[in-house]
Amino acid sequence: MLGASHRTAPIEVREKLAIGPDQTADVYQGLKKIDGLNEFVVLNTCNRIEIYTVAEHPEVRRRLETYLCDFHSCDSETLRKFSTWRENEDAVRHLFEVSSGIDSLVVGEAEILGQVKDSYARARENASLGPILNRVFQKSFQAAKWTRTHTGIGRGQVSVGSVAVDLAQKIFGDLARCRILVLGAGEIAERTLVNLKSRGAHSITVANRTFERAGDLARKMEGCALPFEQIHRALVEYDIVIGSTAATEPLFSRAEAGQVIHNRPLRPLLLIDLAVPRDFDSAITEIDNVFLYNIDDLSELADANRASRETEIARCREVLQAKARHLWKHLRLPDPSRTEDPGSVQGTG
Repeated sequence: MLGASHRTAPIEVREKLAIGPDQTADVYQGLKKIDGLNEFVVLNTCNRIEIYTVAEHPEVRRRLETYLCDFHSCDSETLRKFSTWRENEDAVRHLFEVSSGIDSLVVGEAEILGQVKDSYARARENASLGPILNRVFQKSFQAAKWTRTHTGIGRGQVSVGSVAVDLAQKIFGDLARCRILVLGAGEIAERTLVNLKSRGAHSITVANRTFERAGDLARKMEGCALPFEQIHRALVEYDIVIGSTAATEPLFSRAEAGQVIHNRPLRPLLLIDLAVPRDFDSAITEIDNVFLYNIDDLSELADANRASRETEIARCREVLQAKARHLWKHLRLPDPSRTEDPGSVQGTG
């Protein structure tokens, strides 16, 4: 596994390495041209970009790094400094921990398993799976299910969205008095909206490049939909704006945020950026009465969540390591595609 995540790289590096939805097919086509790369899956989320591979020899690492640097116009020194390379059982264990939410910014969050499954499905669509990665990913899904069923790691429905709403509540107090705009209509946006509703927010607007999707989500949350092309003109009307789009460039500049505050000087503006690449220009932090937090800024709140779960984290790591070791022994057998004992995944719990 070659990758970078919130644990190894700041957001400035992660957004350089991020793969946009319209780039996924090109990345898979490029990876297919790398000699010695037999199987691969690309996992790309707001907090990580990881490529899981089955390769014939260690030289593939250099070829992968060269390909990523060329694709992202990134220098090799930066990639080496902020990325991680894992092999064999260590790579298997890492995937198990990722799928189970142990390696997430908010430990125990549920979104990551769906994202791993989506990445697995895209690899199947791109015909880049083989018997080994197919088996490893299927076992990671089972390990995640075991973790959810037998430990308290996911207790409390924790998510990046819940941490973001905690932050909004600390700043504004009563969310019922706030006008809120959510940019994006994906899973993160929906979970954030669920958390907003549970804390008393009711003046909610959703904007998405596809207006139909914004409308569907807005109706589900008893809110309103806003055409995406109107977000800049409408920004002055909102107290809290949460960004979670797939835009490759910032949607709002420092100048735009400054104009908003000029037009409403007595009302602060809270911007919470859950997107990578970021939806808001980082220079916005220089403006008085505008509070901008990106996904890395949420780590302090997430650390409090992590501290309360340390016992469960340790227990999960121990079990997942045993499961990874068990699977790795089977993968080293001559035929990695043979059928495994159905009870083996539960056997190390």
